[in-house]
Amino acid sequence: MAVINRICVYCGAAGDVDESYRAAAIRMGSLLAENRIGLVYGGGRVGLMGLMADTALAYGGEVVGIIPGHLHDREIGHTGLTRLMVVGSMHERKQTMFELADAFAILPGGFGTLEEALECITWRQLGLHDKPIFLIDVQDYWVPLLRLFEHVIDSGFAPLSTRTLFQVLPRVEELPAALAAAPQPTTPAKSGLV
Repeated sequence: MAVINRICVYCGAAGDVDESYRAAAIRMGSLLAENRIGLVYGGGRVGLMGLMADTALAYGGEVVGIIPGHLHDREIGHTGLTRLMVVGSMHERKQTMFELADAFAILPGGFGTLEEALECITWRQLGLHDKPIFLIDVQDYWVPLLRLFEHVIDSGFAPLSTRTLFQVLPRVEELPAALAAAPQPTTPAKSGLV
């Protein structure tokens, strides 16, 4: 059983999206707080990110946001967090999020979410970490991406073992059990940054 103290959640900064995506972000925030799992995320106050962070905070959870200076105003950096870290670049943002997390969950989101998810999966494929990764497939949002993954595998650009790099969960509510069943990562999160 993995000891998961903090999970990094990638999700969209857009707010004008289907209600099911908004509900999933809210539920993610409450579930993490209820299970005493700290939330690491992109630091914004808007969209799914903001809904998730606000809910986790409302339930008494720890919420650490990491946002680059150039997005601080655009994504409206959330000043009510346990800690908001303003960093110099997107690369530093992603590296810091990675270092603070014991696991990763990917909710629906846009190109930034997709890029973060693929980088995290790629880093695991390259052996840079073995932290659990969960694609939360709200309303089959990730089905087209999963089809692309199969195409990549079928075309010989990735091995069959690529399928084991992440787990697909149809609902946010399945995350706590999946985290409890995940193998202990050998690349634990850094605790001294917060």
